[in-house]
Amino acid sequence: MTPPPWAGRALADVLDRAAATRAEAGDRFPLYADPDTGRWVTTGRGSWTGGFWAGLLWLRARHTGAADDRAAAAACTARLAGWVEADTSTRGLILWYGTALADGDTGARELRTRAARAALAALDPELALVPWGSAFGGPRLLGWVDGVPGMVPLLAAEGPRGAEAAASHLYRHLDLCLGEGGRVVPARAFEAASGWWECASPPAGWSRGRAWLLLAVADALHRPGVPRRTPDRLEAVAERLATSWTGPGAPLVPPADEARPDGPLDTSAAAIAAVALLKLARLPGPRAAGYAYRATAVLERLVGEHLTRGMLLDGCYDAEQGTAVRHELVWGDFFLALGLAALTGLADVRDV
Repeated sequence: MTPPPWAGRALADVLDRAAATRAEAGDRFPLYADPDTGRWVTTGRGSWTGGFWAGLLWLRARHTGAADDRAAAAACTARLAGWVEADTSTRGLILWYGTALADGDTGARELRTRAARAALAALDPELALVPWGSAFGGPRLLGWVDGVPGMVPLLAAEGPRGAEAAASHLYRHLDLCLGEGGRVVPARAFEAASGWWECASPPAGWSRGRAWLLLAVADALHRPGVPRRTPDRLEAVAERLATSWTGPGAPLVPPADEARPDGPLDTSAAAIAAVALLKLARLPGPRAAGYAYRATAVLERLVGEHLTRGMLLDGCYDAEQGTAVRHELVWGDFFLALGLAALTGLADVRDV
């Protein structure tokens, strides 16, 4: 299928912006950028978003074919090594997305293998998941939707035991986080005396929570080695979660919190969901064409109304705290670029 002409132009703009960001950030990791000045807030170790910056650089290297771009991507990925043993389930976000696009890079492949083994070792057999962990402070024994995408394919890369662990991690989070009517509880905490209880933050209407969970389910559906506990359960869950992005009245770009429809939008949630829908569109079934159409519509809206000089604006880092509520977010840029790369043929979305 011929890609829409706007997709190639927009992808080039986002990847040119990545080159400018690289010059500004140096060896630090961009986190979010001011919508007016374009200047980035950066971190030294990358936080939970470092893998998206490395992934964006790998997309640029694939786009340009330039040796210096490939070297920059490889060097950035190498700087993620300190997260292998970190106590956090966001190792999936960091070390899967930071390595998945690194075709033929020995260092990235070795890092992903180490990360998969460490993640497998971190699975708590009693809780049946890799806990949220202590790396970012707060309670350690959490089931949080941010810790599912990336972790599923990372674990599944570690052979049959890894695939079993990926299934356990995913299904446990589905049991904890997916409620009636597709309602997503983003986080639950565990206490020995009382069991699992719903966390007040993030709120149930948090749009990125729905997007993360849909992405994780789509990843699992593309990995037949991940066991299915109940026949067709994942397909049914995918359909239920996708409805919040494809159903009647569903916005192309949602508010960060559905309880605040007049509050800030979150373009990063829309970009994540678009990639998840593109993954679902690559599966057989009667809804594939509809998923592809909706994903393309979301990407076109992001490009047409929220992309400025390669900056995907109107991302919301944290609506509750009022932090970076209309900014460029590094993971928003990454998922927009990945969706556009899938439309243009630069990347196979099933592999990432």
